[in-house]
Order: sequence, then structure tokens, then C-alpha cells
Amino acid sequence: MAHTLPKLHNAMWPGLVGKEEGTDHPPISLDRMLELTVNADVNGQKYEGIDYFLFHPHTDPDASEADLLAIADKVAGFGLNIGSLVAPVWPGTVGDAAMGDDEAQAKFVLAVEKACRIAKVFNDHGVRKYGCIRIDSASGVTDWSQNPEANSKRIAETFKKAALVAADYGERLAAEGEICWGGMHSWKHMVNLLEAVDMPETLGFQADLAHTYLYLLGYNAEEHALLKPGYSDEEFWSAYKTMTAALRPWTIDFHVAQNDGQVHGTGSHDKTGKHCPADDPNGKLDIVRCAGYWLEGASERGMQHICWDGCMFPNEMLETPATWNTILDTMLKVRDAHGWD
Repeated sequence: MAHTLPKLHNAMWPGLVGKEEGTDHPPISLDRMLELTVNADVNGQKYEGIDYFLFHPHTDPDASEADLLAIADKVAGFGLNIGSLVAPVWPGTVGDAAMGDDEAQAKFVLAVEKACRIAKVFNDHGVRKYGCIRIDSASGVTDWSQNPEANSKRIAETFKKAALVAADYGERLAAEGEICWGGMHSWKHMVNLLEAVDMPETLGFQADLAHTYLYLLGYNAEEHALLKPGYSDEEFWSAYKTMTAALRPWTIDFHVAQNDGQVHGTGSHDKTGKHCPADDPNGKLDIVRCAGYWLEGASERGMQHICWDGCMFPNEMLETPATWNTILDTMLKVRDAHGWD
């Protein structure tokens, strides 16, 4: 019998990240992203929910309760749940650098508080029953490297303050491991940060297959590389086991993704993992096998869903139904191999 858990979610932010009005790749509306999600179908199997970005143009982080309930009704009307939420922690949204001064720190914590408020509305409505609130350091690697020890300590202090707010709301924060975020840009720095905050009940790790692959290669932190160019299959799986053994105990949120080994930068991102289509011939990852390393013991850590992340796909690709069917098919294979009931 097919497993019923984890639930399979699609992310809404690929319709926003890297998109700009007036270009060939303008933002894709929430309504359209929901349509693309709900239209996907693999032998009668469908996506069961979405993960959701809490900023314009999809959401006003200061939206009224009535407006938020209208969004909840809309998502529920598509037969979908809302899972993890992305807090607007970056400069230019609500937040600011987690390693910044007192004003910046207060903005960061405020962004998490606004996300928790929205989460409560969705929870009380019933459209949201599980999931985390995603954060990162909102700090660049180059800036962080000016004073690594002090900056990492400051990020930990900010995360702890944010986690205390989240705990008051009964929420958990998931710190996204990505090579573009200072203090989180290598697997070792990430473990050190989680241990420095030391609030495992409230602050955990979000593993993305594309981003954590670059942890192995040591992009932005060569001293922590576990693989060298031209690595063998045996070397890859040995390195993967080392990385996941360190981070899996903290992992409370998981993104299925593919990566071709390249980095891609846009906006404030120093360098970041380049997401690829699930069936990209240049993809470096055996998605299903890699997912198993992260999902071992996932139910004991409170995980109830997994999400696809495919940021910075061209709009034409996002608007193609086959794209979403291929992704859904891959996620179903992950659940069949590593799911639970």
C-alpha cells in the first residue's frame, strides 16, 4: 500500500524569486501558482498542499485578519493545505541582517513575529495543520567574513530571540542551509550555529537537496568541502553520509530539488544553488536515494510534509504542465521509498 505521509507540497515562491516586473520573467500571481499546482496529476495522485512566501505580491505581511482568512479560504478551496511559511527576514522586506546592529536585529525578530501572527490565523482557520516558519541569516558571506566569530555569535543571539517569539506562538523555525547566507554557508558553520542557539525544540534545520549538495563541494567555504572535483560515486555517498549524519538530527523541514553543480547568483545572493528540473540530464543527484538520508527518522522529528523547491526556473517552464507532473512524480517516488503512515 502507498504511504500517506509525508504530504506532498509545492512551493509558491518560485513564482516570485528572481522575477521582476517589466522583464521576460515577471512575478507569477498566487492564483496562477495555485492553478498550476492543483492541475498537476500523476495517475490520480495530486499535490496535497503548498508552502507559502509571506511577502508582496503574494502576501502583505501586515494584511488584516480578514484578508488572511480570504487567502486561507482560497487555498482551501483548491483542496490544498498550507504548510511551512517563509518569514520576510531580508533587508528590503520586513527584516534585516541577523548579524546587524540592534535596529537590524529588532527588524529580523519583527519579521518572525509577523510570520507567527499569520501562521496563527491560518492555523485557527484550519488550512494549516503542520509545518515550520523558514528563516536564514539574511546576511551576506562576504560581510560575515569580516569578523566570523563575532558575526556568528550575533546571528545566534538573533536566532535565539526569534525562536523565543516563535515558541510563544507554538511555532518552530527552520534555518535554511544555503551557501549564500553568512554563518550558514557551510555544513559545519550550520551545525555550529544550531548548537550555539541550542533550542532544538524550536529552531531546527531546513534541508534542500540542491543547496546541501553545494555544501559537499565547499562553495563559499573550501575548508569544509567533503568532495573534490572528479569525485567517485563511492566518495560521494561517503561524503553525503558524513554531512547528513551531522545535520539530520536537526532537520525539521525538507525540500526536494535537483542541482547541476553550478551556482547562480541574483540580487543579494552571493552565490546560491542552481535549482534544476527534476529530470534534468545534468542533475548531479539521485533525488530519491539522497532524500532517504534526510528523511530517516523524520516522523519522530515532527515532520508531516515535504516540499518541492525550483527557484529561478524560466516562466515558460513554470507555465508548462509537464514540469509539475514530472516534479510530482519524483516526489511520489520519494514518498514511496521513504514515507510512513
